[in-house]
Amino acid sequence: MEGVTDSLNAEAVEALAAGEPQWLAERRRHAWSVYERTPLPTTRLEEWRYTDLRRKLKLDRLERLEWAPRSFDPASAPARLRATMEEDQEASGHLVEVDGTVVHVDLQDELAAKGVILMSLREAVSAHPELLETHLATEALPAEQGKFQALNAALWNDGIFLYVPRGVRLEHPVRVSRWVSEAGKALFSRTLIVADEASQVSFVDEVLSDDLDQQTLVSSGVEVIARPAAQVQYVSLQRLGRGAFSLIQQRTLAEKDSTLDTLNVSLGASVTRLDLNAQLRGSGANSDMLGLYFGDGDQHFDHNTSQDHVAPHAKSDLLYKGSLDEKARAVFRGIIKVHKGAQQTDAYQTNRNLLLSETARADSLPNLEIEADDVRCSHGATVGQLDQESLFYLMSRGMTRAVAERLVVIGFLGEVLSRLPLGGVSEKVTRIIRERLHG
Repeated sequence: MEGVTDSLNAEAVEALAAGEPQWLAERRRHAWSVYERTPLPTTRLEEWRYTDLRRKLKLDRLERLEWAPRSFDPASAPARLRATMEEDQEASGHLVEVDGTVVHVDLQDELAAKGVILMSLREAVSAHPELLETHLATEALPAEQGKFQALNAALWNDGIFLYVPRGVRLEHPVRVSRWVSEAGKALFSRTLIVADEASQVSFVDEVLSDDLDQQTLVSSGVEVIARPAAQVQYVSLQRLGRGAFSLIQQRTLAEKDSTLDTLNVSLGASVTRLDLNAQLRGSGANSDMLGLYFGDGDQHFDHNTSQDHVAPHAKSDLLYKGSLDEKARAVFRGIIKVHKGAQQTDAYQTNRNLLLSETARADSLPNLEIEADDVRCSHGATVGQLDQESLFYLMSRGMTRAVAERLVVIGFLGEVLSRLPLGGVSEKVTRIIRERLHG
């Protein structure tokens, strides 16, 4: 098969399936068959027009990072991982993953007593088979979603499983820290979140690394399911070093009267590709889809989003904003799809880009596909330079140009963070952007 190595093949799937329950082994084999028969996306496809995988992703040079048990001592953890963990103290629970292996989990005792489950996905296969067989790679992110969705479903090693029972409300976020250090590898991780009826949970997933001297693939498959009247906030904070190719596939399912909000922050990696499909499948469902990206050097960001309205009387609102310096490039492609019968849909889509140099570039491609006649849908996109009047005003008050530019950028991006004021996230992202601008 073109584009795979000796460690990304059917034998690797069989090695993972060995010892697993039959339902999971068959699910892996099916996913691999989908991967094999699905062509590698090319720039002839609208969804990949501006990201040439044959140039940017060297699958034939990557070795699969195999799962291995690892001991973990927070005191001797890498400095960046340790700093991240120390910042994330206020939480309902923590999970730490190092090079694809979950090494630490803690959960408040009172939540565990109420039936909340937070654990390694690998361990959950045997501990909670009834939940995983029903939800893992089935209704949210099955292999048929795409080539790389299938590859992740076939080759994931470990990941995160979070289940919140009916009526249980978590007052503080669940915080996940994932560290990557193995250069030249392909890492496959998966996250499954199920919020049962009338429950409430916030989830913050942060992945980071130092710079990597060889291309390293970090593949993340994310499934988030909000049952009727559930309230879910999902945050992804990507801070990988240069040399990483971040490949994120997310699918969210919002059922009747539920709220399922997402925030995707892309700050690191050499190449980032995010595929996010939000399906509003119950009347009264609501989804705010927020995104923020900041790039410099030759970073490349590609965001492909879908607001999929299946049920009537549902609302979605997407806002993605990015700032680009030097030769960084961003691509946004979004579609609002309103199915037949999804009357009184209320959907908005906005992408705004701020260019800080003459060589930065942003392409924005918003789309509408509407098959109902009683809807309110709109989209908009802008690409512009720094506002010289705002800079002049700030500089006339005694600020240097560098300080004035930082304030304008932070203000521009801050609108996204203010829409989902989750404890510690806004402050951390703002600090990182300030440091990048200062540098």
